Amino acid sequence: MNSDIDMSPGFAYVDFWAVHTFYGINSVSWCAVRFIEFHDMVSEKGSRVGGGSAGAVLASRLSEDPEVDVVVLEAGGLPPPLSDVPLLAAWWQMGPLDWGYHTVPQAHACRGLRYNQSFWPRGKVLGGSSVLNYMLYVRGNRRDYDHWEQMGAEGWGWRDVLPYFLKSEDNRDRGAIFNGHHGVGGLLTVSAPRYATPLARAFLEAGRWLGYPLTDLTGPSQLGFASPQATIRDGARCSVVKAFLEPASHRHNLHLSLNTFVTRVLIDHHNHAVGVLIRRSGRTRLILAKREVILSAGAINSPHILLLSGVGPAEQLTSFGIPVRADLPVGHNLQDHVTAGGLHFEISEPVALVEPRLMTLRNAMEYLLVGKGPLSLPGGVEGLAFLSTQLNNKSADWPDVGIHFVSGSPAADGGSTIRRVMGFRQEVGPLQIPVPSIRLA
Repeated sequence: MNSDIDMSPGFAYVDFWAVHTFYGINSVSWCAVRFIEFHDMVSEKGSRVGGGSAGAVLASRLSEDPEVDVVVLEAGGLPPPLSDVPLLAAWWQMGPLDWGYHTVPQAHACRGLRYNQSFWPRGKVLGGSSVLNYMLYVRGNRRDYDHWEQMGAEGWGWRDVLPYFLKSEDNRDRGAIFNGHHGVGGLLTVSAPRYATPLARAFLEAGRWLGYPLTDLTGPSQLGFASPQATIRDGARCSVVKAFLEPASHRHNLHLSLNTFVTRVLIDHHNHAVGVLIRRSGRTRLILAKREVILSAGAINSPHILLLSGVGPAEQLTSFGIPVRADLPVGHNLQDHVTAGGLHFEISEPVALVEPRLMTLRNAMEYLLVGKGPLSLPGGVEGLAFLSTQLNNKSADWPDVGIHFVSGSPAADGGSTIRRVMGFRQEVGPLQIPVPSIRLA
């Protein structure tokens, strides 16, 4: 056994949570209720690595069985109450709640970004990226799921996954719940924003003028223009903490350890995962599982932990001195959608989302009291569209381009937040909005 691994008892907290509401903003308060000894961390069901978008769902579902103990290990801390405010989504990116990942310098892209690198926000907080994202509820196209199934991903066809989408969803948009493609009564709240600028209506009318239908993008057809639906409950962000962990707070078989960094999965000579090594409070600890270890640390951290555990391309592992447990293509075929900065337009009326007009006492009170107003917009996104270009088969309901319509611009906040989270180069422009003044005519 490595000498820096502490086998002494009493090393971790078991945390349970209680939720209170303050003027419509749900926040989470935690208290460490007891120390647990080392052998208590041997779980009946196993350890769960990651308390993010997938991990919270798994923890909630597995702990429904009172005979199963579930231990959730989360590298981050608690989400701050202000993270519930939908319009402030960008505030939390590239900060303490974010792992701060970025790509390697790109030869043919990211020319307007510092060092030709794109930032890649990932949540380092309980709730994961569901605390940082823009909350837009878009499931993906049915043909993508069917294509994955044809490539060998058995059980991932559209007919297989749709029932689980419906089971999870609690859609509160009366205009959408009766088309057979939405669920009601699930744990994850989905709703339309409670506020819209005149620009949102203009966006939809522009789509109609171009000949596109106004549609429900998670309904029977995905081609067309739409107002967004988002994971928002009563005007506030509905993260997986609120949706899946809060309802399970009374379960004595669900345990959580925050600020717990998993360094690798322990694999025995039968190639079975039997536990994990963690770092907490500056000390390395060992956690064993009786049944299984579930790794759901996200699209970047899950393969990272596997690589550190000796599961991955043998040549790469050997070059770092990591013993090879399984020579597998871990980390290969990583894909993500590419985004262009978009077009910006001058408008003739003061209706855009500009920070001096948004951050007012009136807007703050409207949001705090009734959960409405511009602060309830999901990151400022007021319109979505999925279209087929000339390179695509327009007869198929399988669009190849998506549009996000934001009723603002990178200059809308005076260059304070969007510039930082996007990583713009200085030469892109100062991105400062004019400061009002009084002068003689």
